[in-house]
Amino acid sequence: MLNDRPTKLFLGFACFFVANALIAECIGGKLFYLESLFGLPVHTFSLLGQNGLSLTLTAGVLLWPLEFVMTDIVNEYYGPKAVRRISYTAVILISYAFLMFYIAIKVPGSDFWKGSKAADGIPNMQTAFDSIFGQGMWIILGSLVAFLVSQIVDVTVFHRIKKRTGEKHVWLRATGSTLVSQLVDSFIVLFIAFKVGQGWSWQLVLAICMVNYTYKAIVAIAMTPLIYFLEHRINKYLGEETAARMKAAAMGKEHPLVAPINAD
Repeated sequence: MLNDRPTKLFLGFACFFVANALIAECIGGKLFYLESLFGLPVHTFSLLGQNGLSLTLTAGVLLWPLEFVMTDIVNEYYGPKAVRRISYTAVILISYAFLMFYIAIKVPGSDFWKGSKAADGIPNMQTAFDSIFGQGMWIILGSLVAFLVSQIVDVTVFHRIKKRTGEKHVWLRATGSTLVSQLVDSFIVLFIAFKVGQGWSWQLVLAICMVNYTYKAIVAIAMTPLIYFLEHRINKYLGEETAARMKAAAMGKEHPLVAPINAD
């Protein structure tokens, strides 16, 4: 089984998908100014009557666009059932990881370890460890729900577009499904984490949602060539005939060059 190329490819996708999601969750506590990333001065602006907004993003957004690229690729070759399977797997393992983080936080640290980085400006390693791994429960809940719902939305939109366009317009179904799912993802995580969890106003939640979504939309469009590159490499790895058969099966169709199985 492990010598089968479609199987090996799916295992690789699943492992990268889960690892990328977990890393994005772990580094999501860091905030940065998008302008500073490119060496530009930071500016503030107003949106929906909310003043003092800036292009402040979490480090997790550096990786999340890859999740939606992977979703579209898996959807293309393996179908929505496969996407749901790796999405559920990712949610379960991320939940497991945060449970382990919580247990690790509660384990008493040794006195030697707590002061081991004092010379580097970290007076208490226990406090630093708790700050890095102890994200608020509302943020964790919001992130997991947003991830799962947005993946389901992405799969649904992707297949509806593909049913209308067939094998043409890869950019439309890949980018279109990502744009819709990213909007859902941005809103849900902010609504649960900050509207429900911290009582933020609708005005502030929607304003920050629009800022985050604008960045995600631009990145989604910019990554469209990556979809074509990956499809080209995958078709070459699998062989055109196998790739075509997998795409047909992903849409619930028989490939025209493959004879249907005789039930008799």
